[in-house]
Amino acid sequence: MDKVGGLPESAPRHSRVPSGWTPVELVRHLTFVEMRWFDRGFEGREVAEPWGDSRDGRWHVRPEETLTQLMAALEAQAQRSRVVIESHDLTEIGQPGPRWNGAEPPTLERILFHLLQEYARHLGHLDVVAEPADGFVGE
Repeated sequence: MDKVGGLPESAPRHSRVPSGWTPVELVRHLTFVEMRWFDRGFEGREVAEPWGDSRDGRWHVRPEETLTQLMAALEAQAQRSRVVIESHDLTEIGQPGPRWNGAEPPTLERILFHLLQEYARHLGHLDVVAEPADGFVGE
């Protein structure tokens, strides 16, 4: 998330879009997305707050949470996700559990494909807010 870290100091908590989301909210959301799909979903583990990135139907970051803390949490979750990914075959099916709402769990390959799509969408969203904040476009 170099793009978020490279924004001017006030920009990560400032929304530039009508929906009102901010870059720090996106960072927190991605941390929870990975936790929901890999820890809670694929491995079927209980997690304390599976929807802790949301409040009142939208993304939420507590005022005391810093960008540094949020980026560290995303990196830590990414490391946990990597362990899950590397310790299973792509064709392996996830564990049944509340993540799937009674549906059959998907394969690890399907989860990875979904997350590739989700990250691509969100990084595109980030481009939209980063360009007016610092003028930077692209990778």
